[in-house]
This record gives sequence, structure tokens and C-alpha cells, in this order.
Amino acid sequence: MVKSKSKSTKSAPAFKAPKLSPASKPRSKGEVYKVLSEQTGIHRKQVVAVFEALGKVMSVDLAKPSQDKPKVFQVPGLMKVTAKYKPAQPARKGIDPFTKQEKMFKAKPASTQLKIRALKALKAMV
Repeated sequence: MVKSKSKSTKSAPAFKAPKLSPASKPRSKGEVYKVLSEQTGIHRKQVVAVFEALGKVMSVDLAKPSQDKPKVFQVPGLMKVTAKYKPAQPARKGIDPFTKQEKMFKAKPASTQLKIRALKALKAMV
């Protein structure tokens, strides 16, 4: 007869995040990194790396929108960022809505318009 040895498997203690309290004033970048590090149990440098990677992904996804198709980046569950190309506007004559006199309006250069829209989960949090 062979005796079977029973191995007692000890699992690592479950990570318990400290209680999160609302900030009295807007949190600084360092405070946000610290809170996220404490809540997730990962090192602060890793949190910083995640934010840097998120910034790189956003810049690549939103770079150089074309006139016919805007670029979109979505932070899952939180917000949608849209970059839209606005072509240059030439100088034009028009009527000033305040004085009702004819006026020359200045030309506007081409630009990229950014819009940030809150998604359902973010709206539900507030």
C-alpha cells in the first residue's frame, strides 16, 4: 500500500484595496497615480507606463484626420474622443449681427477640432 501525500496548497492572500474617499480638490497627476497604484496593487511605475501607453495609442489613433472621415478613440466605458478636420475658411464680407453693418470677417486657418463625449458608464457614475 502506498500512502498518498496530500499537499496543502496555500494560495497567496487576496489583495484588498484600501477604502477610497472623494477628493476635496481636484487630484494632481501624482495623486492619481498613487491612488490607482494603491487600488490595483501594482507599482506606481507600472501605472505611469500604462498612462504613457494610453497616450501613445490615442495620438496614433487620432493623428491626421481626413476631411471626409473623422478619427475616433474610445476609452472603454468612459469616453469617446473624436478628431475632425476643419478646412481653412477664406476672408469674407458679411453683416455684423450686433451692429447690422457690413463687415469683412477674417480668414481662418485649417484646424483639427476635438470633441470628447461621455459614455453611459461615466454618466451613470455622476
